[in-house]
Amino acid sequence: MTKKKKIDVLLHKFVPQHILLTKEESQELLNKYKIDVNDLPQMFEKDPVAIAIGAIEGDIVKIVRDSNTTVRTVDYFRYVKKEKV
Repeated sequence: MTKKKKIDVLLHKFVPQHILLTKEESQELLNKYKIDVNDLPQMFEKDPVAIAIGAIEGDIVKIVRDSNTTVRTVDYFRYVKKEKV
């Protein structure tokens, strides 16, 4: 029987930086754009990156991608939810 090697998905070159927002930062984001958490795109709790950063249902994750245009980075946000079975 072989042992499975654990891989850190956050170190892969195609996985952008993921930042788990605090409750205060999440509320500031929602207030700034005058939106509800359900208005954000979603990612599931079982997503490998969500697991790696410890995200749980209700958390908001900021994703920072490098850009090849005039801006240095582009920020995206995702709401973490449970997958329906």
